[in-house]
Amino acid sequence: MSETGQTGRVAGKRVLVIGGGSVSPGWGNGKAAAVLYAREGAKVLVVDRSDVAANATAELIRDEGGTAAAFIGDMTDPEVAKASVTSAVDAYGGLDILHYNIGISTRGGIADTTLEDWRKVFAVNLDAAFHVTRAALPVLEQGGGAIVYITTLAAHLNGPYAYVGYETSKAALSRLSRSVAAEYAARGVRSNTVAPGMIDTPHVHAHVATSSDGAAVAQARAAQVPMKRQGTGWDVAEAALFLASDAAGFITGVDLPVDGGMSILMGNAAL
Repeated sequence: MSETGQTGRVAGKRVLVIGGGSVSPGWGNGKAAAVLYAREGAKVLVVDRSDVAANATAELIRDEGGTAAAFIGDMTDPEVAKASVTSAVDAYGGLDILHYNIGISTRGGIADTTLEDWRKVFAVNLDAAFHVTRAALPVLEQGGGAIVYITTLAAHLNGPYAYVGYETSKAALSRLSRSVAAEYAARGVRSNTVAPGMIDTPHVHAHVATSSDGAAVAQARAAQVPMKRQGTGWDVAEAALFLASDAAGFITGVDLPVDGGMSILMGNAAL
């Protein structure tokens, strides 16, 4: 659970969390963000392709006394993405925060990544963000709003494995955020990204730490971090909450690394 007490940092805000479910029990970045927004006073629409995952997060929020509903759909379809925004407006009377947290990856460099895999990764990691952002912006600018995209440190730094589609699409997502920030700053909409490093999430266990010795994989990942631990979904959620809240009201167009110091260690000057 988040160790931060409830202070109402987004009290009364209407939040659309894209990717608010989890692939398995535990606290993924999207699930933690949805719950944290609700704990801090927001009304949350949890969006996921999985009805089980979306409803589980929404039910958890409601069980804690918060306000949440679920929307099931694939954001790679522009009409479905638009419908998710409409659903949030219908449910809560408007939209103040768009939180984008979906992404997929296929391992491989440029020579061994198929065109099919390349297009599939870009459809989820970038095209879907374009669809839902374009749908949400007219609503967000009505009262001033915030967008938070969850990218990855791999958008700026090469890791130990080749994930050319994932790395490139997430780098493009970061650039999309900055473009939105520049275009909509005068209209009262802020756009920022959170770039997680080594984070211990159900997604990692399902797609990265797939060996039988999960503890050894976790130890190896933690060893690469200057703080000598992996982050959690709550670390990412807290950073997103700050960027979405009024406390960050004069911040737009930034990429915030949540990486335990990895970007410093590796001499990254792009963030």
